[in-house]
Amino acid sequence: MTDAEWATVRPLLPVPAWLRGRGGQPEAYCHRVMLDAIRYLVDNGIKWRGMPVDFPPWDRVYAFFRRWRDHGLVKEFHDRLRGQVRETLGRDAAPTAGVIDSQSVKADAVVATDSRGFDGGKLINGRKRHVVVDTLGLLLGVIVTAADTGDRIAAQELLGKVADMHHRLELVWADGGYTGSLVAHCLTTLALVLAIVKRSDDMRGFVVLPKRWIVERFFAHLMRTRRLVRDFERRTASAEAMVYWSMTLLMTRRLARPHLGRG
Repeated sequence: MTDAEWATVRPLLPVPAWLRGRGGQPEAYCHRVMLDAIRYLVDNGIKWRGMPVDFPPWDRVYAFFRRWRDHGLVKEFHDRLRGQVRETLGRDAAPTAGVIDSQSVKADAVVATDSRGFDGGKLINGRKRHVVVDTLGLLLGVIVTAADTGDRIAAQELLGKVADMHHRLELVWADGGYTGSLVAHCLTTLALVLAIVKRSDDMRGFVVLPKRWIVERFFAHLMRTRRLVRDFERRTASAEAMVYWSMTLLMTRRLARPHLGRG
């Protein structure tokens, strides 16, 4: 991180338990160097054991990653950054609308058969990332499943979690793969309108559909961080954490700009 990024990030970091009088020992390495190490791994797609000597030992960095993953600290950090970005752009920190979609990616050999599957539509053997983003393309929630998991099945769980976390959320756009009973479920159970954006039958070739491009741009960002080009994580919880870490890269860079724009 640049000094400008660190100045933005530091006030948003979760406070360690030992600083809150809840026990534990002070950490041996400062948060800035640990964040830099994890962000380097996510951005460049290296192995944990391939951590450059400029950073702390790889096992200490992994222990930090694991602690933040298991205690929800990476999500807490990510959500604070998202709220800051939204407010800087003149939006309310709590979103009222979003877009849902999924992305199938190939899984590395370390991914066990119980958490991978074959997506017949995309012809991909691996995992599937189900995400909800706001209208700025910022992540609201993610779950990772085997690639053969149906979009509507995963969406029911994901939208339930997102609705619990974002009480002002009223509208979510989706493609034709989310039609059926899910629309009624969202309205009656979650008080959420699921609006289906369909492609017209007379359309030919590539067409930009309203609101759909927002989530596609989000997936394009994930593909720019090499650790996410494939799924290399043994646990789906780690795969979800990597998505959050990837988005922190994007948001800290945006917040560090002298004049924050939409790009």
